[in-house]
Amino acid sequence: MVGRYAPSPTGELHLGNLRTALLAWLFARSAGSAFLMRIEDLDPDRVHERYVASQLGDLASLGIDWDGEPVRQSARAQAHAGALAELGERGLLYRCFCSRREVREAASAQHGKAPEGHYPGTCREIPEAESDRRAAAGEQFALRLRAGLAEVSYSDRLHGERTEVADDVVLRRRDGIVAYNLAVVLDDAAQGVEEVVRGDDLLPATAAQALLCDLLGLPRPVWAHVPLVLGPDGERLAKRHGTVTLADLAEYGHRPADAVVWMARTLELAAPGEQVTVRELLARFDPDRLPREPTTFYGIRP
Repeated sequence: MVGRYAPSPTGELHLGNLRTALLAWLFARSAGSAFLMRIEDLDPDRVHERYVASQLGDLASLGIDWDGEPVRQSARAQAHAGALAELGERGLLYRCFCSRREVREAASAQHGKAPEGHYPGTCREIPEAESDRRAAAGEQFALRLRAGLAEVSYSDRLHGERTEVADDVVLRRRDGIVAYNLAVVLDDAAQGVEEVVRGDDLLPATAAQALLCDLLGLPRPVWAHVPLVLGPDGERLAKRHGTVTLADLAEYGHRPADAVVWMARTLELAAPGEQVTVRELLARFDPDRLPREPTTFYGIRP
């Protein structure tokens, strides 16, 4: 099962990112499979080239390796545009003129068949002539998938068999940039990725991505959504939580090897105080025995 890790170079990787990368590597390498790297660099306003080298360097310092050269997502613009055009020609896209605030408010106040938190289809039924008029007038719009509240079944290595309603996810943003939901489906298929290991926070997007695979005639990968690392406030770990990157830890005398030990301990792959390397973790890794609950980060401890 070919695996991958696909960081976005918008900042330094923190321990939550690195632990997910380690798990993706362990899933693939423990099964004797290839492990690929992809740089998700679609957003020119947020991506900084200096982070590409630092992220890859941090991963390598932990002992994580990969096969071949990392693929640049930005180099696949033609394939992304082609898929958008195909979906549009098939009537599977519609313009969404909602701002982010309007989407949040609509999702929180929705009623009817759409599950809580899903986009309720505010712009789905706008007449075509009205949509064309607003677009011609210069009103910004995103392109959403016309999922139609389709029920989608898929398999997750940690969460089992699931059947969920696919959301009308954004496939092209208001600024014209292809959205994650479309790019990730196309790029995983192009790289031959067979298993996607990523954080639990992306589980809600999986039904729509599985539907996209089906609509585009692409093989579905197997998904494995792994527990997150949280900050002391219960929110997903982020830079605001303080000493959370390898560079931060180095200022306090901690080595990358210490981060590996912490990650192994929180994943129940090492006993307290046990010194291990990522290579040593391969022999003891069992996906079925991974913790299912998130880990709260209070700092590196022996």
